[in-house]
Amino acid sequence: MEQRGRRLTDAFVAALELRKHLREGTAFCDALTVLKLQIETLEDDYPEWHPAPYSFHGMLKLFVYLEVTGDSYRSLTRHPELADVFGLGQIPNESVISRTWRNRFDDDVRRYITASAHCLVKEIHNQGLSVPEVRPLEEVKQSSEETTDSAEDATEFSDEEIYRTTRLAREHGFGPFDSERAQNATYEDTRFFELQTFIGMVGCGTPQGAARFKFRRGKEYGPHGDTHLRAVKQFDPESLLKGFQQATERLLSVIQSESSFRRPVTVAIDITTIRYFGNIEGMPMVSGTKDGEGRAFKFATLSIVGWNIPLILAVEPVRESSSWDENPPNRVHRVVRRLVRRAQEHVPIEMVLCDREFDSKAVYQTLSNLDVNYLIPKRIHSAERENIETMDEDEQEVAVESASVHVEQGSHSMQFLYVPSTKSDGTAVFATNLRVSADEAQAVCRRYSSRWQIENEYKSIKNDFLAKTSSKDYRVRLFYFVFAVLLHNIWRLTDFLLKIGVGGEMEYAPVLTAGECVELVCSALLPPD
Repeated sequence: MEQRGRRLTDAFVAALELRKHLREGTAFCDALTVLKLQIETLEDDYPEWHPAPYSFHGMLKLFVYLEVTGDSYRSLTRHPELADVFGLGQIPNESVISRTWRNRFDDDVRRYITASAHCLVKEIHNQGLSVPEVRPLEEVKQSSEETTDSAEDATEFSDEEIYRTTRLAREHGFGPFDSERAQNATYEDTRFFELQTFIGMVGCGTPQGAARFKFRRGKEYGPHGDTHLRAVKQFDPESLLKGFQQATERLLSVIQSESSFRRPVTVAIDITTIRYFGNIEGMPMVSGTKDGEGRAFKFATLSIVGWNIPLILAVEPVRESSSWDENPPNRVHRVVRRLVRRAQEHVPIEMVLCDREFDSKAVYQTLSNLDVNYLIPKRIHSAERENIETMDEDEQEVAVESASVHVEQGSHSMQFLYVPSTKSDGTAVFATNLRVSADEAQAVCRRYSSRWQIENEYKSIKNDFLAKTSSKDYRVRLFYFVFAVLLHNIWRLTDFLLKIGVGGEMEYAPVLTAGECVELVCSALLPPD
C-alpha cells in the first residue's frame, strides 16, 4: 500500500508542478519540456535488452500530454515538433504508441498517467488558466466516473482507516467548546455537536435535521430542533471564538507532531458573505452586498495558503455600517489586527495576502506594526493611471515606486509594484512593505496567486459543511458558520493524516473529498440503517 500511495503522490506532484508553471504564464508545452517526472516507483515492462528506441521517461510525458489534451494517436503523429517536448528523437508512429500503452505500461503506470493528467485538467479549469491545448472538463469527469473502482484501488484507503482517522480528528475538534449549561442538563454538549454535524451533512434545516437525527440515532438520544437552537444561543460570540481558537490549537498540535510549522507561513485574509433574505429591521449584523441589492451576514477569515496544510486559523464577525442601523463605519484594519494576532498565537507568519477590499493605509500600517509582510492589490486611481500611461510611453512592463505611510498608528516605508496583469492585457498594481527591485517584482506578485485557495475553502464551507437556517438570531448564524469552518479544518486534518499514513503528501489536492469527510464524521456518530 505504501508504494501505491507514493506513486499516487508522485502523480499529483507532477500535476501541481505543471500547474505552478502555467500559473506563472509558461506555455503548456514549455512547462512539460522542463518537467522531471518521479519514476522511481514505476516499472518499465520492457527489459533492458528490448530494442525500444524510445525512453521510458519520454513516453510517460507523451501519454501525459495525450491525456491532458485528449488528442488521438494519429493527431499526435502529425506534430513532429513535439518530439523535443517529450525528450524523444522523433514522434513514434501509431502502432508504437498503442503497443507502449498495452504492453510496456502496467496498471500502475497507467493509473499514474491518468491521475496526474486528470488532476492537471481539473486544476486548469477550476482556476481559469488559459491553456488552449487542454481538453474539456466534462471529459475528465466522465472518465473519472467510469474508472472509480480503479481510483479506489490506487489509493488503497480502507473504510476502517478513514473511519479511525476521521474519528481522531473529530475528537480533537469538538472538545474545547463549552456552552456553560448546567451539569444536570438533559443533553451533553457533544450531542448538539453531533446533531449540528448531521444537519450540515444532509443539508437541511434544523427541525427536519433533528427529526431525521432522532430517527437514525434513537428518540431519546438527540435533542429536539427547538432545544438545539436554544443550546446554540448559549454560546456567546466571545466564548464561541475562544473555543474555535482552542480547537485550532489542538488540530495544529496533531499536525506539528507529524510535520513542522517552525518556518513562517503565508496566510490570506478575506471576507465571505452568507446571503440573508429576511426582514432587516433590528438586524445590525446584516450588511449590504457589492451589487447594492442583496443583504448578507459577513465573516472574515485568515487561512494558511501556499505549500502548507490549508487550515483556517481565525474567524472574525464583520459588522458594517448600513442605512438601516446606527453602526459606526467599519474599521477593517481592526478586523485584520484581531485575525493576525490570533493566528500568531499558533504559527509564525511571514506574508499576509489580502484583496482590494483591504487596500488602505490603515491596513498597511496595522500589518507593519504586527511585524509581517503584506502584498495587497491596489485600487487604480488617477495617480496610478498616470504612472501606467508613462510606462506605456516608455514601453516599460514593470516598475517599482517607493512610498511611505503616515497614519495615526505609525509610519513605515513601502512600495507600489506595477506588473503585467494576469487577468487582462493591462497593468496591475500591488502594495507591499517588502524591498523589491524591478527584476524581482513579477516573481513577488506571483505569490498572490495562492489566494485562490481561500475561494475553494469558502465553497467547501458553504456547500459541504454549513447547515441551513432561517434564524434571525445572530448567535445562531455565527455558531453555524464557525462550526462549518471547524468541520472544514477537521476535513483537512483528516486528509493530512491519511497522506502521512501512506508515506507522502500531495500538496493542496485532497485525497478525501469534503463530502466524504462529513459523511464519515457522522458515520462515527450514527449507527448504520
